[in-house]
Amino acid sequence: MDDTPTPISAPNSATAPTVTASAARKPTVTWRHRGEYLVFRSLVAVVEAVPLRTRDALARGLAWFLHHVLPRKWTRYEVAADNLRQAFGPEMTDQRIDQTIHQMWVHLFRMVGEMVLMPRKLQKSRLPEAIEFRNKGEVLRAMASGRPVLLLSGHYGNWEMAVSVFGLFGFRMGLVARDLDNPLLHRWFQNFRRYTGHVQIGKNGGSGAMVRQLEQRGSLALLGDQDAGGSGLFVDFFGRPASTFKSIGLLALEYQALICVGYARRLDEATPLGWPRFELGCEEVIDPRDCQSSDPLREITQKYTSALERVIRRAPEQYFWVHRRWKSVPKTREKRQRDRLKRAA
Repeated sequence: MDDTPTPISAPNSATAPTVTASAARKPTVTWRHRGEYLVFRSLVAVVEAVPLRTRDALARGLAWFLHHVLPRKWTRYEVAADNLRQAFGPEMTDQRIDQTIHQMWVHLFRMVGEMVLMPRKLQKSRLPEAIEFRNKGEVLRAMASGRPVLLLSGHYGNWEMAVSVFGLFGFRMGLVARDLDNPLLHRWFQNFRRYTGHVQIGKNGGSGAMVRQLEQRGSLALLGDQDAGGSGLFVDFFGRPASTFKSIGLLALEYQALICVGYARRLDEATPLGWPRFELGCEEVIDPRDCQSSDPLREITQKYTSALERVIRRAPEQYFWVHRRWKSVPKTREKRQRDRLKRAA
């Protein structure tokens, strides 16, 4: 559940992707892995057996337990609270911060339940009642352009559902995601992502598969909202410099790939069949050929980061705030801080 991207064998076709699944690996399966998998599959069985109202109550109950009972250190409460303060400033009061973090956990437990039921509930014939599309034409023009496409999102809304819908319409991609530590859970999520024709590409060591996909004018789906460390490119995110991976902009420039910044935001309503409704939208299509500045890499990176920010502002409780997005600071700032400490010593 950590990241999300996908590849396609011929541009915009419905044929199976040519990229093989994440690098073949056969790690040792421990008893701990088996225990974790047993607990996970038991929860899956419960989710599959109960109606929507019960699933929603279960998500709220688990979120309440995690938010109010578990130690806040375990749930990274202070990290999320600090991120919200940095993003929204004084308008985000302590009470609103607490409410937003609680709602974030409710959202995430709901999303797990939706993932479990997706292969059964999310079918092409039912999409009109489950999905409200926004700027659909822009995405379709990009996918039909004959150029490579980077479908970019963040840990917001139901990012897994967003790429699944593309698969149902025949746009199969390479999903760039981190391999899970538990090989049994990794296999379950890998098979889940395959059900609509996508192929998972390992985030680590998958650069060759990503390049082959773009060379064939295919599509990749990925998340672009995590801290990139000291070597990242610093662009503004909620008005603060955030280290952002250069690879997305570099791939777009190298292969003249279009970047579609998209999302799947849960709406406050459900379908008659007991499935929540979503707004599946495209916030912006970024064409590297349109860059006007002398630093196109920075221009592209800032554009998609700003687009993700606009999306998150519409429903902050559907964003995963526990990532340390502003963990890294520009080296110039680090140097100023060191100099200030030396003077104070």
